Amino acid sequence: MLVVDDKLTIEARYLVFRFARSRGPGGQNVNKVETKVELRFQLQECSSLSLAHKRRLCAAYPANATDGGEFLVTSDRFRSRERNREDALQKLAAALRETRSPPKPRVPTRVSRAAKQRRLDDKKQRASVKRLRRVPPTD
Repeated sequence: MLVVDDKLTIEARYLVFRFARSRGPGGQNVNKVETKVELRFQLQECSSLSLAHKRRLCAAYPANATDGGEFLVTSDRFRSRERNREDALQKLAAALRETRSPPKPRVPTRVSRAAKQRRLDDKKQRASVKRLRRVPPTD
């Protein structure tokens, strides 16, 4: 069971682990032992997430969402299978926490009249400086 926070837990039956040979650190061990972890989260079947949360997760991490309704997380940072397994679970939990609530809508704002005036005054000042630097025309 994966505990994301005090309100959200994911049952172990929705988590499928696969192991492969890692490309990360490990010396000769890399060629012999399968330490890379591929965590497949059965996103579409999980009932503890709302449909909106599932959509936000897929939108935020489109490369991790598969066509089969799974969410894929991999880890090969460490030399041991157990540490990579824990790392993959932490990555999934972090992604679920990040997409838990909908993003705050942007409130459009306008530039104030004083800011517009300051910008125009600055432009006039800059133009004046450039005008004074010109070489006067010779007759």
